[in-house]
Amino acid sequence: MSRFVFVLLIFILSLVTVKSLAVEVNDLYKASVVVDSQSSEQREQAIQTALAGVFLKVGGKKSVLSNYVLKRALKTANQYVSQYHYQRKEAQLSLVVAFNENMVNTLFKKAKLALWGSLRPQVLLWLIDEQGTSRTIVSSNAANDIPSSVNEFSELRGLPIAIPLMDAKDSAQLVINDFWEYFPEEIKKASNRYLADTIVVMRLSDSSLLTEINGDFNGNDKLNQSRETVDEISCGLLCVDEQQVIEQPKVLDWRLQTQGALYTKSYQGINKENLINQALSDITELIYQSYAFLTSAENDFIIEVKNVSSLKSDSQLFQFLKALSAVKNVTLIRAHGDSRRFKLDLIGSQASFLAALKLDDKLTPFVEPQLTQPIVNNESESEEQYFDVEVNRYKGYQGKVIILGQGQEPNKEIIVRAGQHSLDNSNTATLEEQAKATDDDLEQILPSDPSSSALALKTNELIAPAIPVFIWEQG
Repeated sequence: MSRFVFVLLIFILSLVTVKSLAVEVNDLYKASVVVDSQSSEQREQAIQTALAGVFLKVGGKKSVLSNYVLKRALKTANQYVSQYHYQRKEAQLSLVVAFNENMVNTLFKKAKLALWGSLRPQVLLWLIDEQGTSRTIVSSNAANDIPSSVNEFSELRGLPIAIPLMDAKDSAQLVINDFWEYFPEEIKKASNRYLADTIVVMRLSDSSLLTEINGDFNGNDKLNQSRETVDEISCGLLCVDEQQVIEQPKVLDWRLQTQGALYTKSYQGINKENLINQALSDITELIYQSYAFLTSAENDFIIEVKNVSSLKSDSQLFQFLKALSAVKNVTLIRAHGDSRRFKLDLIGSQASFLAALKLDDKLTPFVEPQLTQPIVNNESESEEQYFDVEVNRYKGYQGKVIILGQGQEPNKEIIVRAGQHSLDNSNTATLEEQAKATDDDLEQILPSDPSSSALALKTNELIAPAIPVFIWEQG
């Protein structure tokens, strides 16, 4: 078995500092609920709703609200309150409630649920709205409800989401078709100015995507399942123009490159905002699986750090590691030259620790990967033909594509490469299982080139070393 050959890179920037892409999210343990009055009954109900909102922000996914421990805690929500006050904005009255952070975290530990810390990735959302034959990229100041809906979702779930400005600078360097067909390098180039950790490309269509689904490779007429008919709407003489009364069905899909793969999912519906919120919810849960850590788990993890050249650096590095939310305890086990080796007691998996570490620029991994030998994938001609349509949807991308299933449907995994592809039609692991610590965890935070041969072969893998090495960025 071949292993990584680690190449140490020691380069101190004296004039330029690298800006961290993570965002410190404030008020995770605070929520605001609209109320009609300041009565005690309404206040009690609003406090329960606010606590559920905090559970959702801290827990990262909707399923935490069905946990028995948290559901029981909602019945006595008042005992977790630190303070509350009313505020009025124009004619709307709201109750703002702050909850005790330690008490909420203790509930999650008792429920054996993962927590999502306050350091979260900055998400950049490119949303292409296709209406008929016209395509536009939604801007942060668009004259519609989409930006405000996205901002509301961002606040509700505690996920920093930015929408591009679409100013003269954006317009001069981007081509809409690059986003529509998903060309990663062009998208990355257009996104550089926003310093985002995660880039999401979302497509919303009332035309071409509907046509694609209506004639999909499974032969399913999904379009007709979501279309409303005139007979289902009782509007009498108001139904003069069917196009004015009945909203057109729409299809939305999104693509997000993370964890060494391109994740994607599609939806159908009538209301734009509902479709966007549903998609953002699934995206949030996907991101959460990378960065959350399980409070009930404890793991030992050894790392080596280079470029520690002074007592001041020693102290700064130790305090940095100790302050990480996924680290329970830090022990220095070896010091030699500018190298330090630490044993970390982790709260949660190695995968979640490494993913969270990626959000900070203080420790930088740098490796020269070695590949295992590829195994030739013998696919039948009929399989190649059967999935041609599916692969064509990702013709701008080469690598692994995870198509998230709907409901109880299994995920599908496709390997897209130049002129060829392969598909794994078996049930893929759940997102929780994918986030478990394995020998491949380190690969997710190491520099990679999407166009490299590593993505062109289905069975080429990078093998993680026993002790990962990081470079300490002094400052």
